[in-house]
Amino acid sequence: MDIVGFLKSQFICHLLICYIFIVSGLIINFIQLFTLILWPINKQLFRKINCRLAYCISSQMVMLLEWWSGTDCTLYTDPENYHKYGKENAIVILNHNFEIDFLCGWNFCERFGVLGSSKVLAKKELSYMPIIGWMWYFLEIVFCKRKWEEDRKTVVQKLLSLRDYPENFWFLIHCEGTRFTEQKHQISMQVAEAKGLPKLKYHLLPRTKGFAVTVQCLRNVVSAVYDSTLNFRNNENPTLLGVLNGKKYHADLYVRRIPLEDVPKDEQECSTWLHKLYQEKDAFQEEYYRTGTYPAVPTVPPRRPWTLLNWLFWALLLLYPLFKLLINMINSGSSLTLASFAFVIIIASVGVRWMIGVTEINKGSTYGNNDNKQQK
Repeated sequence: MDIVGFLKSQFICHLLICYIFIVSGLIINFIQLFTLILWPINKQLFRKINCRLAYCISSQMVMLLEWWSGTDCTLYTDPENYHKYGKENAIVILNHNFEIDFLCGWNFCERFGVLGSSKVLAKKELSYMPIIGWMWYFLEIVFCKRKWEEDRKTVVQKLLSLRDYPENFWFLIHCEGTRFTEQKHQISMQVAEAKGLPKLKYHLLPRTKGFAVTVQCLRNVVSAVYDSTLNFRNNENPTLLGVLNGKKYHADLYVRRIPLEDVPKDEQECSTWLHKLYQEKDAFQEEYYRTGTYPAVPTVPPRRPWTLLNWLFWALLLLYPLFKLLINMINSGSSLTLASFAFVIIIASVGVRWMIGVTEINKGSTYGNNDNKQQK
């Protein structure tokens, strides 16, 4: 196949994948809107239904990683803890260095059956994003403005409401608060020096207040903290656009299970504990860069078929009317109709590209760039 033919076929694949994701996502968002009538009648039924509806959206993203790009995800962990994953509530601490680290976190959730009910501590701006942001609203995701004085009350209320959640869930949290960049790292280490904290080579200083409140609110509900450190082999620099293009990556995820009773209850002691944890994570990163492996037993959790089956269901449901409409438009011979269709396709493509741009490191938030100014 020549280059032009390849680019055309890749472009068509992008459009079809984007079309399925956008249309199915908006349909699911619309269905979620109607589930609100269940909240005052049967809150637990509302939650269970929305876990399944959310899975229909998030599993399409995981399908791209698992089946479309064929990315390998190797888990390094203690075999004694492996059987507990997916059978208990947990707080999952993730490093925030890569554009698709959230997607690998979702893949971890999917392999152990908690993708639909997984929670995150997310910035408020994401709640306005169509499809995923709206999906998160119905999943009772904890959103914050990153101004702790304003966030504390809201975050506590949201976390306490999860204490009676009917499904096993993992609460995913990036304690660094923002994605790692060299500029943010330099500023973060200036803050560490000013506060007399040990410096980190591969992480930003963790934001301890949100973590401490999360542990406090979910104690006796959550069984453990999963300290997770993600890396990619051969200095790969994965991107969501690369996944969409079908590029294969090789992810290594190191997970330590820490019983929640080992995390101090006192907020200051919890803060000290988290700083020590990140020093250990830094040491694991150093070891990985030196040896290419983690100090645990590697295993590849079995890939489940449900992400692919869900995507195929939506593809069969949505592609037939699309092709039928396209054929009718071509047969009509109307230039205006064809131009309108092309305009809609372009808008959809731009919209997806915008959502991809949210994940890109060079277009990430400026949160973390002002710490030095605030410290002064």
